[in-house]
Amino acid sequence: MSDLEATKTGMNWRNWILSCIYGSILIFQVVFTYFNYNHMGLENITNAGWMVMTVSAIFGWMPIYTFRIKGGVPKGDSYMHTTNLVDSGIYAIVRHPQYFAGILISFALVLMSQHWLNTVLFVPVVVGTYIDSLRADERLIEKFGDDYKSYMKRVSGLNPLVGIIGMFRSRT
Repeated sequence: MSDLEATKTGMNWRNWILSCIYGSILIFQVVFTYFNYNHMGLENITNAGWMVMTVSAIFGWMPIYTFRIKGGVPKGDSYMHTTNLVDSGIYAIVRHPQYFAGILISFALVLMSQHWLNTVLFVPVVVGTYIDSLRADERLIEKFGDDYKSYMKRVSGLNPLVGIIGMFRSRT
């Protein structure tokens, strides 16, 4: 990755390595769950995993729609090339919905497999995702400045419960 690309994306080789490590762990979790599905035979826990997976799909796909509508994305560009700070819709609940979706996927796989190894693998996925979300905040502060800092004070990075509570408090 060139220095220019790293500057534009905020991704240097250390960040890239971290993302590859926890991304590979998540992929391993998927494969491992395939071979160890419902390891303990607890059907209700497995079903809860599928519900968590469904919620992760909402947090994973909604940003694409929201950015296309509200993000000022130039025609033909990726939904990630926003020109406007989006703080409504899914972004009023959590600042990094797609990172949160990755954590939910990992947790869903823990519930679906019910195997101790998947539980252990969940930890580095959460830590790596959290670190990446902090780096994303840094890049977005550079891009949007004080508006993003204000947004950070209003909306949690990865905790949608705090975001939902905050939405209700701001309406009263």
